[in-house]
Amino acid sequence: MAIGLSNGAANGGKSSLALVEKLSKDHDLVLRTFRMLIADLCQQFGGGHPGGAIGMAAIGVALWRYVMRYAPHTPDYFNRDRFVLSNGHTCLFQYSFLHLTGYKAMTFDQLKSYHSDRVDALCPGHPEIEHEGIEVTTGPLGQGIANAVGLAMATKNLAATFNKPGYDVVNNHTWCMIGDACLQEGVGLEAISFAGHLKLNNLTVIYDNNQITCDGSVDLTNTEDINAKMRASGWDVIDVEDGCYDIEGLVKALEQGRAATEKPTFINVRTVIGLGSHVAGTATAHGAAFGVPNVADMKKANGFNPDEHFVVGETVREFFQDLPERGQSLVQNWKQLVDEYTVKYPELGNQFQQRVRGELPSNWKDLVPTSFPDKPTASRASSGLIFNPMAKDIPSFMVGTADLSPSVNMIWPGKVDFQHPDLRTTCNINGNYSGRYIHYGIREHAMCAISNGLAAYAPNTIIPTTSSFFMFYLYAAPAVRMGALQHLQVIHCATHDSIGMGEDGPTHQPIELAALYRAMPNLLYIRPGDSEETAGAWITAIEAKKTPTIISTSRHALPQLKQTRRDGVAKGAYVLEEADNAIITLIGVGAELSFALDVAEQLKSKGIVARVISFPSQRLFEQQSVEYRRETLRRHKGIPAVVIEPYAPNGWERYADAGISIRRFGHSLPGKAAYKFFGYETGVMADKVTQYLDGLAKGELVKGEFVDL
Repeated sequence: MAIGLSNGAANGGKSSLALVEKLSKDHDLVLRTFRMLIADLCQQFGGGHPGGAIGMAAIGVALWRYVMRYAPHTPDYFNRDRFVLSNGHTCLFQYSFLHLTGYKAMTFDQLKSYHSDRVDALCPGHPEIEHEGIEVTTGPLGQGIANAVGLAMATKNLAATFNKPGYDVVNNHTWCMIGDACLQEGVGLEAISFAGHLKLNNLTVIYDNNQITCDGSVDLTNTEDINAKMRASGWDVIDVEDGCYDIEGLVKALEQGRAATEKPTFINVRTVIGLGSHVAGTATAHGAAFGVPNVADMKKANGFNPDEHFVVGETVREFFQDLPERGQSLVQNWKQLVDEYTVKYPELGNQFQQRVRGELPSNWKDLVPTSFPDKPTASRASSGLIFNPMAKDIPSFMVGTADLSPSVNMIWPGKVDFQHPDLRTTCNINGNYSGRYIHYGIREHAMCAISNGLAAYAPNTIIPTTSSFFMFYLYAAPAVRMGALQHLQVIHCATHDSIGMGEDGPTHQPIELAALYRAMPNLLYIRPGDSEETAGAWITAIEAKKTPTIISTSRHALPQLKQTRRDGVAKGAYVLEEADNAIITLIGVGAELSFALDVAEQLKSKGIVARVISFPSQRLFEQQSVEYRRETLRRHKGIPAVVIEPYAPNGWERYADAGISIRRFGHSLPGKAAYKFFGYETGVMADKVTQYLDGLAKGELVKGEFVDL
């Protein structure tokens, strides 16, 4: 389509174009300087990704100099535009503009740390969230665009909740830079489809269309009509043919994206990867320094001295120099607006500022039930009993499910769906942007990646929860990992977490997945054994402000145990039944916790005294003192431990000497029959423990050498 500002364009668009005209005399020098800087930064240590950053130079000038609203000296300014570099290997593109536009941390010395051995470098090989000006960590392709959808959803929800006529306290735009690969990854396509459905007109995706991937040209693997695909997905499409030089055209396209009223915007920008190098337009330009002779030739062709490096002249410095001051004006104007808003709407204003600070109501724990029915209850149902009253009354929670609302028990009375307000569905489930229940559809990976974006909008302003069957968090694992890596508080509610879930069979029965999540750094994987422990799991997850959590619950009903304690969950493991003369410790976990108590009772009838431990979270247990861990397990006193859990035993050898575990996939049987098939009957398990103790006594087995029983 032709580029031009729509009638709805804000005055900012007109002033941007006026500024473009005023400063256009410097564009050529700025672009040449930027490109030579990228070439030098990669050549310095003989590595990196120069090609994309060089090809995208004009996009960066249009965005950072003219269109994007941000504050370099106040990088956490709440209402700033969010920028996500989904093609994160082109990170020098972002780092260089952070330096040029005045972010204090990104000094010239720091910029030159790219690919160095400096441990304090602010220029890692992909953008990382903890550095100024970086909104999310991007690395695995497709994650960033899904994060951007979450960031845009956060804006929509906060705006619909708090904005009043004349008081747009939240109105920022989300910009996402992508490359060819993000349009091939499944998670990116899931997120693109969902954003189109939601009509997120505050989201603009900029496509660096250089038609190159690592292996070669894109047509090696992909020959689709991407513009038609994006339109079919509910996006407006703008073409920019000369993305290497046409800064004015890029500014017009970006401002049109900001002014969109109906749909998200996809700007298809044609660029040349590695522009001006000997390998321009080829896969070789993607991920390797150009070489000393090539960089020298590039400098000569661009009017630079080949013997000088990292040259950024005064004209280029002056081109960007007013941006910090402009940013501080945005900050001050916004603060004044919020102050006036709080005077006019004191209750809303106080709520808004509490959300900005990432604070929950001080009495949130009062909403957690203190008692539960005695009847056997599936812990997925317990989870709903505990969390839904909080979700109802605390607007910080945005709750989502991947098409499993009837199964995950996350709906509270009066919930409003997060939907475009004009949507009218055939099933009559409708909503608006102030809604906090998100139907993600069958998009588990995007659900968790989008939730990372919701969480990253501002620390703890939004606490996203996701929900699905535990097995399907294998689909979502890359996004769960990225949330852990970024210290984002996202709570994942995983149901149907054992062979006890039954007839759906081995495809749905998780055997190995807990080992992955127990090993994943900065992630709390918690398997509660009944309602009381489920309450402890939720309290722990909500208090974990810089850690995602998986609360792993059962489909089938579990006995409610008088010995369980919610405060014990926070310690990871605790004693359920103590016995000073015990010769064995039984470790029960999650849905199978009651099995350990039953086996202990059976052993007692045989004259064998057992103590019983509940062990809902290995990670939380590791955080306790050595003294507590020793006293809980008592292995240091020579008492062997046997864990009972129908999962792969990997990892339990740290805490147990033997396990009643599973080393094969499950079986399609009703839940009770599945337990029986795999030997999880009280008598059978008690016999296995007895045989283990006999083996130790006879010297056939040795403590510390893990034994599968």
